Amino acid sequence: MDNAIVAPMSKVIQKPLLRFKLLTLNTHKGFSTLNRRFVLHELRDAVRGIGADIVFLQEVLGRHERHSSRHATWPKSTQYEFLADSIWSDFAYGRNSVYARGHHGNAMLSKFSILRYRNHDVSIRSREGRGLLHCVMKLPGSVKELHTICAHLGLVESHRRQQLELMCELVKTEVPLDAPLFVAGDFNDWRVSANATLKRCAGLQEAFIAADGRVPRTFPARWPLLRLDRIYFRNARVVRTELLSAAPWSHLSDHAALAAEVEVAE
Repeated sequence: MDNAIVAPMSKVIQKPLLRFKLLTLNTHKGFSTLNRRFVLHELRDAVRGIGADIVFLQEVLGRHERHSSRHATWPKSTQYEFLADSIWSDFAYGRNSVYARGHHGNAMLSKFSILRYRNHDVSIRSREGRGLLHCVMKLPGSVKELHTICAHLGLVESHRRQQLELMCELVKTEVPLDAPLFVAGDFNDWRVSANATLKRCAGLQEAFIAADGRVPRTFPARWPLLRLDRIYFRNARVVRTELLSAAPWSHLSDHAALAAEVEVAE
C-alpha cells in the first residue's frame, strides 16, 4: 500500500517545511519467521534501500552469547550498530529484556543528531520486558527539537492499557506541546484500541488512518492478518505511507515494516 494523500495536520504548520522519512520494524532479533534463518545482513540491505532518515526498531539484540557463537556471520558489534553502519550517524538503544546470555530491546537509528535519550521501563509486574525509548533530536536548520518514542507494548490487553497511560504521561511531562512528535513501533494492539487513547490523552494521530482511513495488517509478515504496528504523529504532516510486506520483507521478520514520509516546520 502506497498512499500519496496529504493528511491533515494536528496543528497549522507554516512554511518552510522539512521533509523526511520514517521506518518502523520489529526485527525479530535478526531471524526469519520461526527462527529458521539468521537474516540480519539481508535486513540491513532492505532497511538501507528504503532511504529512511529515522528508523524505529524493536526486538533488537544488544548481546546474545549463544547466537553469536553459532552463526559465522554474526556481527562483531551490536545489532543496532551493525544496522546503523555508516548510513545513520546517531543511534540509541534501550534494554527491555535482560537474561543470562544477553539482552534485547528497542533502538533508534537517525541521520539527525540525537541530543539526548532515555529508555522508560513500562514492564508490568516484570512478566514481559517492555520499554519506551524516548529520543530528542536536532532538526537541521530548525530551532525546534524533534521528539521520537520507539515503543514495544505487551501481549496482555490490561498491560497495554497501563502502558498506554504511561506513554501519555511521558508525552505530557517530557514533550512540549508545540514540538513535533512521532511515536512508532510494535503495539501488539490487535483490537486497534490504542488510537482513541492516544488521541484523547496525547493528541496523537495514526499516520495510516490519516492518509488512508485504516491501520494496515502487519502480522504475520508473510500473510498479514493482525494490525499490530503503528506510526503516530503530532505537529506534523503525513505526505505518504507505505506497508512493506512483499519480498524481501516477508521473510526478514515475523512483522511487516511500515514507512511514512512526513513534513514538519523548520
